[in-house]
Amino acid sequence: MDRLEGLEQTTTLNNGVKMPKLGLGVWKTDNKSAKESVKTAIKKGYHLIDTAKQYGNETGVGEGIKEALAETGMNRKDLFITTKLFNGDQGYESTINALEGTLKRLDLTYLDLYLVHWPVDGKYIDTWKAMEELYRQGKIRAIGVSNFDNDRLQDLLNHADIVPAVNQMETNPINQEKGILEFNNHAGIQLEAWSPLGGGEALSNPEVNKIAEKHNKSAAQVILRWDWQRGFITIPKSSHEERIIQNSDIFDFELSEDEMNAINQLDKGKRSLWYENFAWHGGEYVDEVDHWDDSPKNYKD
Repeated sequence: MDRLEGLEQTTTLNNGVKMPKLGLGVWKTDNKSAKESVKTAIKKGYHLIDTAKQYGNETGVGEGIKEALAETGMNRKDLFITTKLFNGDQGYESTINALEGTLKRLDLTYLDLYLVHWPVDGKYIDTWKAMEELYRQGKIRAIGVSNFDNDRLQDLLNHADIVPAVNQMETNPINQEKGILEFNNHAGIQLEAWSPLGGGEALSNPEVNKIAEKHNKSAAQVILRWDWQRGFITIPKSSHEERIIQNSDIFDFELSEDEMNAINQLDKGKRSLWYENFAWHGGEYVDEVDHWDDSPKNYKD
């Protein structure tokens, strides 16, 4: 399978919607960089783009989408666009109202996937009820969650009419979330990996690099291939054209069972961000939209 064929591959979510298995993430990317990254990725064959209101770059993502479609002749339906509900917008009415702003910033008429970004204490059930309503209205093709551990996900399922289609979790060789993966699989919820490369610790791991050398691939390509073979949807971030292409060049080799098992042994359960980091869970993290020097009203200058 070549690179472009691989980027066409999809998995079928629990509501029948087909979602690409490999896409582009834009966390910690300003509007200018997000615009260029998204445009480059789409022109190089990507169909899945993932952002969030909290990232502060929905406007840039929207412009990248618009320009890429114009330059390639592709249609909106050829893309799968995911964004996430901001923590500060959670609650029933505020969730309903928040979607309009997100669609305006992205310059879209609908979303392919809308996720509850974090399970805000005391609000995520009402939030989910609003997500269900937006889904019924046809404004979103699929709804899901992000960063839900098993206890919170079970609580949500106890109150839900619609089972989430996706649970997006920080998942990589040093934080494999095996218990959450098992729970999700049992519930028919697709796991999607954010921060799939695991930062420097995973990329510099001797075992990963040994496998990479054997296949004449980079450490990042080996990790993304490991994700692929485990059945995750994955959204590596990059702002560089060469890396965007390289991250999707993982379809011309296969990891052996021994190589997969070797990476499976690297799990440390080491999350970079979790509930205690957020104000809504008694932490010190300030829940606000990321602000960049090139804010949406100025970044074209």
